[in-house]
Formats: sequence, structure tokens, C-alpha cells
Amino acid sequence: MSWTLPGRLWRNPQNVWARRALFQIHLWAGVGAGIYILLISVSGSVIVFRNELYKSFVRPPLVVEPSGTPLTDDELKAAAKRAYPGWTIANVWRVKNPNQVVEIWLEHNKNRKQRAFNPYTGADLGNPDPAGLRFVLWLVDLHDNLLYQDIGRKVNGAGAILLTVLCITGAVIWWPGIVSWRRSLVANWTGNWKRFNWGLHSALGFWSFAFVFVWAVSGIYLVFPDPFTAVVDYLQPDEAQRGLRAGDEVLRWVARLHFGRFAGWPIKTLWFLIGFAPVILFITGAIMWWNRVIIPLLAEEGQLRRKPAAEDATAVSPAEIFTGLTTPAAPSIEASPHRARASGAAHLPLVCEEGNISQLED
Repeated sequence: MSWTLPGRLWRNPQNVWARRALFQIHLWAGVGAGIYILLISVSGSVIVFRNELYKSFVRPPLVVEPSGTPLTDDELKAAAKRAYPGWTIANVWRVKNPNQVVEIWLEHNKNRKQRAFNPYTGADLGNPDPAGLRFVLWLVDLHDNLLYQDIGRKVNGAGAILLTVLCITGAVIWWPGIVSWRRSLVANWTGNWKRFNWGLHSALGFWSFAFVFVWAVSGIYLVFPDPFTAVVDYLQPDEAQRGLRAGDEVLRWVARLHFGRFAGWPIKTLWFLIGFAPVILFITGAIMWWNRVIIPLLAEEGQLRRKPAAEDATAVSPAEIFTGLTTPAAPSIEASPHRARASGAAHLPLVCEEGNISQLED
């Protein structure tokens, strides 16, 4: 029976070449971006509660015992330069309380350092922020800029674009056909562990799709806002002079949805938990990639190094075949696509096509 392309996608998408090609894009893009996804997902989940973490780590202002006349700003700068030669003084922060430490910011080759100094002696008293607060700030910088300022932020935007592609291709791949689509809503806990791994990846991808897709698109907006604002300007040009436009409000909500900045603790807790979904998706996807790509390649490499069949003591003789004493094992197309090409197979499934349940039984 010949079906049109929409009909084939609706009934039996596993046999559509375009869908199999999207599977390869999804697979290799996911594996390639794995470390990035891990870092962004974990750091993003933690900094959902960054305001609460800030408050928990903040300590009372540091004060010192007064001893004579406080140093001038120039004297404090000189003390800081002696302590950190080669560094440039960016700012000197004083407060009204003369006994409170003075915070001095230093810069060197785009590196920044914040130190607390005794306002009376000019002694370096260490970092003014507690370790917990510094760790949160480090996580925020990792999530926003990949610890590399403007260049890292642009790379982060490219990663958000890649994550959007993963979401779209994953949504297409997830559809198993009208007959069996309900099976992809949950992971099958029984049977082959490879089937369970595939089911977990598929089900988790379905239930977390909306969240991950919103995070990906909003991540693009936060790095590259100009195209989004240009669309709003195009759609509502006459309302630009009349205050906040509907499009501007939409963009504000895009940022809120990214960070979970609404509805308080319940949403933040939900964002924190679902933020680990990409981590599980990467792990299950990497397992599939290892089983369906690396293991067959290693197996083929091992077979190429074996002795020829005539020299192999375990080789099957023609007499044994015809007498029915044994049956030679047929080449496995799924296990080795290279051997399948050599054997002239009529149909060669793309490597890692996990949608075919029969391939999960080996």
C-alpha cells in the first residue's frame, strides 16, 4: 500500500528517511553539546534560588578596631598596589562608618579582584564576600557568560539555539505513529534494559518538552534581544510612544519564565526539579549513542583483526552447514552497518534508529 508522506508520518514515521535524518541530527547534536547541557542545566537549577542563597550567605559588615587617623583614598590605593603589583585600581568603596573595612576593586588583563582593606593600616583583609556568596556569584557567571564575559555570553546564545534545535528534532522523533503513541508517554520498566532506557528518554522528553523549549528560546532572547524587539517594533510600530506595548510585556514574561520569577516558592521548586531533566536526557541519550554507535564500531574493529576463516579453528565448514549440524550466524545489519553495505542489503536503517523496538532486543 502506497501512502503519501503525511500519511506515512502519521502511521509509520520510522520508515521516513527525513525522520531518520533528523534522528541523526538530534543524536549527534545532543552528544556534542552534552557537557554544555550538563553545566547549564545544573547551574540554572541552583540559581533559581539565588536571591534566597544570597540572603543566607550574607554576613554583617566587617569592622576593625580604630587605630589613629583613617588613610586617604590615595594611601589606600598605594597599599593595594603594593599588595598586588601590576593590578590597576578600579574603585575604592567607603561607607559612612569609619571603622568598617574599605572595599577596593582591582583589574588586570580583564581579570577582576575584590579585596577588603583596613582603613587605618592598609592591611589586606581578604575577600569581602563569604565563600558561599562567591560560589553563587560564580554559578551565575557560569550560567550567564560561561565564565568568559561577552564572548562566553555569545557562545551561550549559540548553545541556546542548539538546544532549541534539539527540542524541535526531538519532538519530531518522539512521534511513534498513531497506533503506538500512548506507549511513548511512559517508560516500560519491564523487559530489555535498552528498551527501558529508550522509553525513559522518550517519556521524559515528552513531559519536559514545554519547559526545556521555553528555556531554550528565552535563552536566545536574553543573549540576542534585538531580533525579538525588532519583531515587536514591526508588529506594533504605532504604539511605541504610548508606554508599555503588549509585545514588550510578552518579552518581560519570556525573561520571567526563564528564571521562574513569578508565583513564589512553588514555581521555583518546580523549575529547580525540572531543570535536571536535560541532564537525564543527555545521560540516556549518551547511553543509546554508546550502544548503537561505539560498541558496533569496536566490534567491527575487533573482527577486522581476526584471522581469516580458513585459519580459524572455530570456522564452520561447508559440510557442517549442508548436513544441518550447525547454522552459520547471519550478519547483523543493526550491529554493523558497514558489513550491511558490503552484503548488498536492500534496506539499511540509519545507525542508532532507536524508534524500531526490534533493534532494542539485541
